[in-house]
Parts: sequence; C-alpha cells; structure tokens
Amino acid sequence: MIIKILGSGCKKCVTLTENTQAALASLGREAEVVKVTDFAEIAAHGVMSTPALAIDDKVVSVGKVLTPSEVEALLKAR
Repeated sequence: MIIKILGSGCKKCVTLTENTQAALASLGREAEVVKVTDFAEIAAHGVMSTPALAIDDKVVSVGKVLTPSEVEALLKAR
C-alpha cells in the first residue's frame, strides 16, 4: 500500500502525515507514506485544495486534516 500526502509541506500537511502514521500504527499495518510537494503532481491527481490524502493513487480526502480515527476508517475500507 502506498499512501500519499499531497501538499506544500505546511503545518496541516505535517499533521495529516502524523495522523496517518498514527492510524497505521494503531491498525498494525505497514505502508509506504510519501509526501508529494510538487504542485504539478498534486494537480495531476485533480487536487486543488491541500492537504489531500491518496491511498494507492486514489484521492480519498481533500482540503481537510483527518484525525487518526478518520484515517483508520479509510484504511479499513481498503
């Protein structure tokens, strides 16, 4: 599983990364977490508002800092 955090590297993006890693740890899952800061690549995903979260190249959240429990719910659905 590859999880992408799409954003400029702002505080919200950092928090989303931390919450995603906490959710993975809570579920006992491993995944590659990639930070994407290149705006061309972010736009290529159809994202115009950051931070965004993509799981296996499918964007599942845009413009919101998800809590660890919200990320867990998305991961369980996979």
